Parts: sequence; C-alpha cells; structure tokens
Amino acid sequence: MRRPMARFWTHCLLAFGLWTTATAWAAHAYAQFGDIRYPAGFAHFSYVNPAAPKGGEIVLVPPTRQSNFDKYNPFTLKGSAPPAMLSMLFDTLLVGNMDEPTTAYGLLASDIQVASDRMSVTFQIHPQARFHNGDPVLAADVRHTFERLTSKQAAPQYRTYFSEVKAATVVGERSIRFDFVRPNSELPLIVGSLPVFSQKWGLQGKVHTPLDQMVMEVPIASGPYRVGPVQFGKDITYVRDTAYWAKDLNVRKGLFNFDRITYKIYKDSTAQLEAFKAGEFDYMQSFIAREWARAFTGRAFERGELIKAELPHGNAGDFQGFQFNLRRDKFKDVRVRQAIALAMDFEWLNRQLFYNAYSRVRGYFVASDFEAKGRPGNDELALLQPLKAKLPAAVFEQDVPQPPKTDLAVDSGHTLRDHLRQARDLLKDAGWTYRDGALRNATGQALTLEFLDSSGSMGRVVTPFAKNLEKLGIQVQYKVIDFALLQKRMDVFDFDIVSNRTVGSEAPGTELLERFGSKSADVEGSGNVLGLKDPAVDALLDKVVSATTRPELVASLRALDRVLRHGHYVVPHWYGAVHRVSWRDAAFARPAHLPRYYQPETLVTSVWWSKRAGAAPGALSTSVIAPSNAAVGDAADKKGP
Repeated sequence: MRRPMARFWTHCLLAFGLWTTATAWAAHAYAQFGDIRYPAGFAHFSYVNPAAPKGGEIVLVPPTRQSNFDKYNPFTLKGSAPPAMLSMLFDTLLVGNMDEPTTAYGLLASDIQVASDRMSVTFQIHPQARFHNGDPVLAADVRHTFERLTSKQAAPQYRTYFSEVKAATVVGERSIRFDFVRPNSELPLIVGSLPVFSQKWGLQGKVHTPLDQMVMEVPIASGPYRVGPVQFGKDITYVRDTAYWAKDLNVRKGLFNFDRITYKIYKDSTAQLEAFKAGEFDYMQSFIAREWARAFTGRAFERGELIKAELPHGNAGDFQGFQFNLRRDKFKDVRVRQAIALAMDFEWLNRQLFYNAYSRVRGYFVASDFEAKGRPGNDELALLQPLKAKLPAAVFEQDVPQPPKTDLAVDSGHTLRDHLRQARDLLKDAGWTYRDGALRNATGQALTLEFLDSSGSMGRVVTPFAKNLEKLGIQVQYKVIDFALLQKRMDVFDFDIVSNRTVGSEAPGTELLERFGSKSADVEGSGNVLGLKDPAVDALLDKVVSATTRPELVASLRALDRVLRHGHYVVPHWYGAVHRVSWRDAAFARPAHLPRYYQPETLVTSVWWSKRAGAAPGALSTSVIAPSNAAVGDAADKKGP
C-alpha cells in the first residue's frame, strides 16, 4: 500500500557552484548537483506538445486502493481527501519536471534568491499569480500556508518535512523569505514545494476556523483545475480553470489539456477491471502480474479499442515490502525478524504467481546510485566509523545483507528447507521454542503474526508464506479490511505487519527524516511505519540532509541503506522495470516521446490530450513509445502480485 503524503515528489536541488559565491544568487530555476537544462525564457518542457488542444474529458481510477473520501481538506490527518486534489488544485512556489529529477523552475515564484551563507531563500511571487477567487497570491498567503501546515492542526508529516525551516517572513507584498535552522542544500526546494492556499480559506469574519475542523470547505487555491461535480465519497470531477493564471507560462505550456478529469472509486478490484472493459472509465494502471497477463484480455483488446502497453521509464526503483511494527515486543529482536524473512520463498512466488515478471527488492534504494553493495568503501567508512559503538560489527565485517534466495538443487544449501532450518535456529537463539502446539517464548507467549491488507490481492502471497511460517510454529492470520480502516490502524500503529510501498527518488533527502527518524516514530500518522528509533540511523540521516555535493549524498545514502538492511526491518518484496498501463485508444493522443522520470497517472493527466478536442501535431500511433533521453530503470509493484 502506498501511504499518501502531501509533498513535492519531483523535488530538485541547487548546483554546488552557486553555493560558493560570495553574494546571493537569483535565478528562474533551482538545481543542486548539475546544470540547469532549461535557460531563462525557455519555451516549454521537451516532453510536452505545446500545440495540444484543450478540451475533452478523461475518466480514471485512483492508483491507490482508496475506497471513499469524506473531506475536501487534504492537509489533515483524520479522514480521506479526494484523489489527486493536491496536484489538481494547488500551485507551488517551484515546480519540477519529468526530464530532470534534481531541478525545479519557478511557478508561483518568478525569482529565487539563495543567500550566500545558505541560511535563507527568498522568493518573489509572480505578479500575475491569482487564486481561483480572483485574489492575487501574496507573500502573506504563503506565510499563512506555511504556519498552518506546520501547526499541530495539520497532519504530522508536514512538521517533519519543514522541520529545518525556522520561519517564514514577509519582506514585501510579493516577497517572502524562509530562514533555515542550518545550511541544507535541499531546503530551498523543500519550501519551494509548499502547496499555497489563500488566507481566506476557512475565514469566518475575522477568525480562521482551525485547520483540523475544516472538512467540507473547498480549498481556495491557484492551480489548473477547480472542483466540479461530485458524488461525495464515490467520484469527483476536476474542471479546468479557463482563466488559470499560469496557462501561458513556459512551465505550464502544453500541460493540463483535459477540460474535465474525473476519478471514480470502486470498492472491489474485480468490479473495477470489468467496469474498465465495459467503458465506464478510460485509463488504468495494473499492479498485479496475474491480472495483467490473464485479465487484461477480451474483444475490446483484440479489436484495438483498448490498448495494453508496458511503458519503460528511468525511475529509481521503488521500495516495497512487508514492514514490521517495531513497537511490538515480539519484533524487537533482529533474529526474529530475520527468521520470518527466511520463510518467504520469492523465487517460488515469481515462478508460480508472477509470471517471472519481477526482480527482488534488495534494499531501500534499489536500482539507484544509492544502493549499498559489498562491504563499505572508504567514503562510507568515514561516516560509519564514528558510529561504530552504536552499530553491529557485521556492518563493517560482512557484505551488505541480501534477501534469501532459494535454489531447487537439494545439495545447494539454499533450499527452502535449509532456510527454515536457519530460521528455526535463529528463533531458538532469540528464546522462542516449540512447545504446547506453538512457538513460545520463556513466558509461554505464542508468536503470532497478523498481516493486514486492504484489497485482498496479497492473499496469494501471504498464504504460501504463512504455510512456511506455520512449519516454524508461528501462528498467522491474514485479514482484509477497508482501506480507510487500514489507514487508521496504521496511523495509530495498531498492526503487526503491513505491505507498504514508497516511490523511488533520484535525490532522496528530507523526506527520509519522516520515514526513518526517531522523532517521527511515536507521532500518530507519521510516515515512520516501522517505528524505528536508532541513534546511528538518525546520525546518518543528518549526513543525508546536510550533503552539499552529489558524492556526499551518495555516500551517506549508501551508508544508511547498509545500516537499515543489517537491521532486517522488512521482508523485501519485488519491483518491475516497466509501467503496465491500459487506455481507451479512441479517446487520447500523446507526445512522441516519453520523459525519463515519471509516474504514469501524472503523465496521463498532465501531458496527454483528448482526440475529441481536435487534431494536433506530435500525436503517435498506438505503438509503445520509448524514453527520449535515458536508459530504462526499474520501479516497484504498488499493490501486490
């Protein structure tokens, strides 16, 4: 399950040379470890069709297992907001692009000024920027947004994400300065990702309604779409704002072409697929290998009415796995966690269930420059040696752990039986022995595991996994619950093991504080699903967010990956090399080239256009299209096999 988190997923960084200048730097864009591709005044991003016609409609389903929505406010912990509301309604100070994972360009901000000491950044607000109610976007609105999102009324991940921002100060009607706790090359892009809303949202007379009490008031924002027709909890339509203030800006040229974008919500995945075939919606992404191979078939596909395509991409691999709740005493011993992982036979799953469609996830930054390999090099050792007293000796003396791999050869020493024997010994060493019909600790407590799932798709994986665990004496329960209930249980840490996925990044940074930092471990609703509290991990996270060069970032992330993998905090899943998508051919056209880094839903809703809106240059046939400028990378499965 992918956890929703309001953040700037395609965020970017600033070139190191700019940090070393004696005076403040100002420009139209912001990058960190490389050159800015697009110069000031560029016409449009390379992967869009600037002549794409506006009009038409696309109907799709959320890429998550969202089963309803019960509020319009996307910034609070309680409840579920409509799908895609942040990207449809809200503009940010800076905006990323799909060609450069580490570069952002001005959107609400027409100019970015970084102080020479790296302790602040100042944004000049575009004079044309307008909210949907016609009001100008002013620095006071930006400050108001920042203060509301970092208050206790907002979901806790915002406070973590902006935790190193000391203050937002209005220095002019359209000028806002953010001061930082310390120099951090990522912080200007962090504040650049702020989804700005009007001070008038929630204003009753002269008093603002507390943010966590704003439920049914539609946000006053400045993005390309407004909220249109709604069947509350079931579907929502976003209507293109024909008066959108940024429609002629280069960073928006050729983008957001549909007049209407509708999201329909289905509670049952089988019903959803059959509805797609029947024409109830136009596009969907598949996350289940068996479904893709056997269910995306039929006359509509044979006639070419529905297109089935595997789109390559250059994304870093996503991370996915069964994650332990370390807050539970039974998971505190690393030997227990390692033993449980030994019982999952990925090679059998891949052969029997996945059509050999996947590779095993190895670590937290799989298929990227940040993945740890072998033993630590000198750059990693420089970071790890000061932490030696807090780390197991294996971090320094052994290769980075790899997921167990089964072999069919009886004498290989790597059969499932061999792995289960190893698991039995680990459990025994940890104080768990089989007696009275179960695996029990010294106090007689049985070792039980509850796997939670919101879709049922993980059942095929958990069933053989559970059979292997039961051979060790571990009692297993697999429970399918509604997505909203699962989210609530995760928010309050009421779970044993859940399947969780995080999207890969070409420049991981501050968001890792939320995912692995001790400060977020006990904050309800945080992204620290594991409940991880480790001073060594905290120290390495500090190195990650303070890196000022690409080599520093690589070394710190590899060291972090290494330490996390030695902790055996997850049972790694799998990832694939393509996006599996299907769409209604008669409805849509698309540019001739794919960008390098993209998520398919974002590509479709922002870059494609309706054929019914009129012909436009740059359209392709229905053949699979190749990346414009990169080698293909790997991405993880999102919802299960």
